[in-house]
Amino acid sequence: MTALRRVTTCFRLLRSSAPVLFGSRTPAVRKAVKWTNVLYTGIASLTVGGGLCAIPFKQAEDLSHDSLIRRAASLATDSSSTFLSQTTFAFIDAITEYSKAVHTLIALQKRYLESLEKLTSAEEDKIWQVIIAQRSQVSDRQDECKRFELTWVSAIRLCETAAEAAYTSGAEHASITLRTNIQVAESHVEEARKLSLDTDKKLAETKVMEVERVTQYVSSLQNNSDEEEVPEAYLRED
Repeated sequence: MTALRRVTTCFRLLRSSAPVLFGSRTPAVRKAVKWTNVLYTGIASLTVGGGLCAIPFKQAEDLSHDSLIRRAASLATDSSSTFLSQTTFAFIDAITEYSKAVHTLIALQKRYLESLEKLTSAEEDKIWQVIIAQRSQVSDRQDECKRFELTWVSAIRLCETAAEAAYTSGAEHASITLRTNIQVAESHVEEARKLSLDTDKKLAETKVMEVERVTQYVSSLQNNSDEEEVPEAYLRED
């Protein structure tokens, strides 16, 4: 306490003598002015009672290893979260486009089956060309879904690792935030997958219906052909 009071007294003396020092032009006064500037702008070292006393005006930042590791872990969680967001959006968008392509294919197949007996050979060929092209698009969309799914799974694993690293390094808030983002991403993807599964189920039902309808149509053609051939055979026997 005594040393602090002495430092305070010295500081007050310097402040009270500042006008006199600034009013003079001698070399000694210039040195005093320079010392006063150092005192006001940084850390003043004053000799008090034969001892050295430092007065800090600004506290240095915490640059310990633990602090730097926590900062790096927080940056890792931020970048991992961004990667997860992008891959989740791409995966869900791919599933949506796949579902649209499948629904278009189902509509084309139903329209073909409904007008099967009314189509000419040329019309049937054109419709089949459209159906084949749509099936190719469905296949491409399905491959795209698989590709983005692999990337999304990698993003989930990366985020889990980053969250664990952040937690062990002391960045609990960053870890909790990233784990919440993982849960949200998994929830959205789960909803999109349900839509995809429902679409696949409808496509499978349409394929079964197509096989049954075409089988019936071919069978009816064969029956009609047999009925027409019976009279001709009977006439030839006469």
